[in-house]
Amino acid sequence: MSGPQTSSDVDAFKALAHPVRLGILRHLAAEGEICACDFTAVFTVSQPTISAHLKVLREAGLVTARREGNTICYALASGALSGLAGRLAALAG
Repeated sequence: MSGPQTSSDVDAFKALAHPVRLGILRHLAAEGEICACDFTAVFTVSQPTISAHLKVLREAGLVTARREGNTICYALASGALSGLAGRLAALAG
């Protein structure tokens, strides 16, 4: 199995493999949209580190970003996680 779908899957699974990024996704799933600056209260890493993790998640297609003035708010990308879950289920199937 190869091709564009596999490549995007690999990027998504790599993004999920870091504990901070996985935690970011868990918080977004629980709370919906969250501003980037609010993650520093949740994780013991700096704002630039949070921004780097959010960039990885955004590039993997797992989160979306929306600018509100000087603030950037993030949310789960619609269907991204369910799509990955479906492909994992097919592998287990």
